[in-house]
Amino acid sequence: MSVEIDWMAFVNVFVAAFVGAVLIVGFYATGLRLLVRAGRIPVVTPAEFTDAITILSEKEIERAEKHAAKVALKSPLSQAQKQLAFVGACACFALCGLAVLSGVLLIVFNH
Repeated sequence: MSVEIDWMAFVNVFVAAFVGAVLIVGFYATGLRLLVRAGRIPVVTPAEFTDAITILSEKEIERAEKHAAKVALKSPLSQAQKQLAFVGACACFALCGLAVLSGVLLIVFNH
């Protein structure tokens, strides 16, 4: 009994996974960067966990939100540039979602 491995199929799967990961991370990072440039800094309040995670107090959360609002006001971009950056961020997030969706569809329909 001999076992044969199709190495080209392995390489195809590896390349597809690598390219997919690079695209998803790249689009997401670019989207976040453009979102910040648009003056819409995402401030995420942490969830309450029980073990080994530092929980921010209400005062610290308010301070972070205040700082984000102050930084957004200091942006050197014009209003049109901010809108363009926001549209670019939305496009990057949409491309990130499309990359994930295409990966799921590839798995479901091409097995």
